Amino acid sequence: MMFLIADGGSTKTDWSIVSGNQEIDRIKTRGINPFFQTEEDISAEIRDNLVPKIKKYGSIEAVYFYGAGCAFPEKNEILRRSITHYLPVPVEVGSDLLAAARALLGRQAVWDGLWPACAGTACLVGLTVSLAVFPGVGCGLYLVEFASARRAARIRLAMDVLAGTPSIVMGLFGFTLILFLRRTFWPDANTSLLLAAACLALLVLPVLVTATCEALEAVPPSLRTTASVLGFTRRQAARHILLPAAAPGIRGGVILALGRAAEDTAVIMLTGVVANAGLPAGLGAKFEALSFSIFYTAAQYQSREELLRGFGAALVLLLLASGLLVCARLLEARFRRRWQGEA
Repeated sequence: MMFLIADGGSTKTDWSIVSGNQEIDRIKTRGINPFFQTEEDISAEIRDNLVPKIKKYGSIEAVYFYGAGCAFPEKNEILRRSITHYLPVPVEVGSDLLAAARALLGRQAVWDGLWPACAGTACLVGLTVSLAVFPGVGCGLYLVEFASARRAARIRLAMDVLAGTPSIVMGLFGFTLILFLRRTFWPDANTSLLLAAACLALLVLPVLVTATCEALEAVPPSLRTTASVLGFTRRQAARHILLPAAAPGIRGGVILALGRAAEDTAVIMLTGVVANAGLPAGLGAKFEALSFSIFYTAAQYQSREELLRGFGAALVLLLLASGLLVCARLLEARFRRRWQGEA
């Protein structure tokens, strides 16, 4: 038995021909979105660009179409009629959020469509911190312990400039970078999860540098004196004594960076986030995020259910920020008790 499974969007639609559990072929057509297109436009696209390409595979038993604009019964019926006119088989139409939920946990919806945005936010935040934490902590350590006064002043000036850069400017930087790569070295370059994380990493880098500097400057001078007396080199003292002593402050900076990366919208809006992408498919793929989901829903909701989903996304993001703050406080309190010999 052969099935046709479609992942539809406003710019392109991917049609997978599946037999059993194996994908036989994949066909691309222009975007199909019943919310914006008429039945005639959809029928013409199916007739001209889909039907001729699937004739060689014989009969199709059923069609499953998941895509943008498929959250309303009347719109789904338009798409169903367009498909059955040329493919007289059972047709199921649903949103791509439903497809993502079914792919992950079977046939039950997850968090009423918020799971892809939650997963995308988690991937974005994790990748951002992975890219920023080592340069940020390393730069802060270098500024406090190793840099000359003149060089430290220059680096601090650069960090101040970077900290004052608006989010939208950083997003435009990432978008311009993609345009440059397309015209020079990489014609297939496109906005993606990796690009969004890299731009966010630049945005949160001053937070990590500042937090590391303040944490190291707050370390008691007696620790440096003790390390010197014991014969530690400056590098050994920094690695084995100063960084562990400054860990609470550095962790606080990491928590702040996590929160900033999770709530920012302007950067990711220009570097890879979309409203209906499903679960992240890789570093080079589009993704969803809670912050953009809130923005998109507030601007373009069409029903009470969509508005409630937006409120749900806002609640999840608020709980995430609160959870990060609580974790930072608990980690700091635990370290202080251990440092003071109470744990």
